[in-house]
Amino acid sequence: MAKFIFVTGGVISGLGKGIAAASIGLLLKNKGLKIAVEKFDPYLNVDPGTMSPYQHGEVFVTEDGGETDLDLGHYERFIGTNITKNCSFSMGQIYSEIIKKERKGSYLGGTVQVVPHVTDIIKNKIKALAESSKADVIITEIGGTVGEIEAEVFLEAIRQFKTEMGRENVMFIHLTLVPYLKISDELKTKPTQHSVKELQKHGINPDMLLCRADRHIPEELLNKIAMFCNIDTNYVFEGIDVDTIYDLPINFHDEEMEERICERLGIKTERKDIDEWKALVDNFKNPDKEVNIGLVGKYVALQDAYLSVSESLKHAGAHHKCKVNIEWINSEDIEANGVEKYLSKLDGIIVPGGFGNRGIEGKISAAKYAREHKIPYLGLCLGMQIAVIEFARNVCGLSNANSSEFGTYEHQVIDLMEAQVGISNKGGTMRLGSYPCTLKEGTKAHRAYGEDKINERHRHRYEFNNNYRDIMNNNGMILAGTSPDNMLVEIIELSDHPWFVASQFHPEFKSRLCEPHPLFRDFVGATIVK
Repeated sequence: MAKFIFVTGGVISGLGKGIAAASIGLLLKNKGLKIAVEKFDPYLNVDPGTMSPYQHGEVFVTEDGGETDLDLGHYERFIGTNITKNCSFSMGQIYSEIIKKERKGSYLGGTVQVVPHVTDIIKNKIKALAESSKADVIITEIGGTVGEIEAEVFLEAIRQFKTEMGRENVMFIHLTLVPYLKISDELKTKPTQHSVKELQKHGINPDMLLCRADRHIPEELLNKIAMFCNIDTNYVFEGIDVDTIYDLPINFHDEEMEERICERLGIKTERKDIDEWKALVDNFKNPDKEVNIGLVGKYVALQDAYLSVSESLKHAGAHHKCKVNIEWINSEDIEANGVEKYLSKLDGIIVPGGFGNRGIEGKISAAKYAREHKIPYLGLCLGMQIAVIEFARNVCGLSNANSSEFGTYEHQVIDLMEAQVGISNKGGTMRLGSYPCTLKEGTKAHRAYGEDKINERHRHRYEFNNNYRDIMNNNGMILAGTSPDNMLVEIIELSDHPWFVASQFHPEFKSRLCEPHPLFRDFVGATIVK
């Protein structure tokens, strides 16, 4: 029978439940256990696909086309296995499912209520993941913060779940805050005590506490927390700030957290080292060179909007034992002040995905600067479309070239996919998830991947307009990757450039610390030898 771990958070949001859950998953997998991870979010959107990145950070896309919370990216990067869209649920999705059933008469005229109908669906989804994954341990992160009205239904559901499945099969881990009060020069435990009491009001007593702090928590304070929160002292851990999130599994391992978890759940395993992970982190923390890469976007005020991109650059940097300094550049600032001020001292330029026409001309200027000054360039989704528009305008002489996403133009070198014409709903209607791509031999993309056929994740509506293939190709643009039927352009390169590669897909979603994505790996490599 599977074992179940529920990770909750208290005091404030943003403490790192997702990274904690991912780290626990990595450590348990390292002990030979099969792990499945999922997240429940309290918002009423069906998924984050229609939400602004400023509201919720990036949208992480799964292999099967799910638009999910960014924490699923942490799960994949740490645990190293692909997550499905059935591992991400919002309250909006659950309520939508219930209302559809009610409209169909599935409740046989009965009154539909939060308990048992909503809580039953939540519990059934947890059980469904256990059944479909055949995992030894299911880790479920509950989004939001204990005490918020939105999270109460989830807490009630997992309280019931423990009763149904048995105490020996269910463990609650609560992440909380131990703040430092500068005026009195002391760490305060009261917020943690109140957070646990709030959780206990819902009938849940945590089995383990992770106490976030910006400095070491003395043992006497951890003992105090254990006493007031009715938790064994061996199950109270500190979670202090780290140089990199990839340090967290190492810290937890050194404190033998995974041993306590297995002890609590009655799982018999042997102690395993994590030397391979430590070596990767050591490469990341002790580089012997460094490069400066400009990330030109329009959501740079919230760096979580490009989380997978920045992590992928770190993975590639660790591979090369190179520190990657990311310059966060607002494309609207380029429009206002010109490119020289922002791009002249960079070793590489990356233009990530996005939607809408705000800041587009700044991104086009960045692609032009990279092309003309022979600076390594990596374009991602919109970043490829930008590169095509720039090339069409300034190399092919199509001065009015643009994307139909931004208006009506004489040369719509980027145009709406035929399958997207007439679609009015915004959510879940793009080309989403993994699609195959055939690579052209002799290209930089083919050398990077080392194979002819690949599969990569997409999230977009617009495509390279095939009517412009010949003029682009005749002027030096290489169509380095296409769909197997040759109908869709997936990767473009420039023939007279040291390293200028752009993809219609999002390679950042498949990069791992232990296995950097080939395009990011070779992009960073090109910036080193530039």
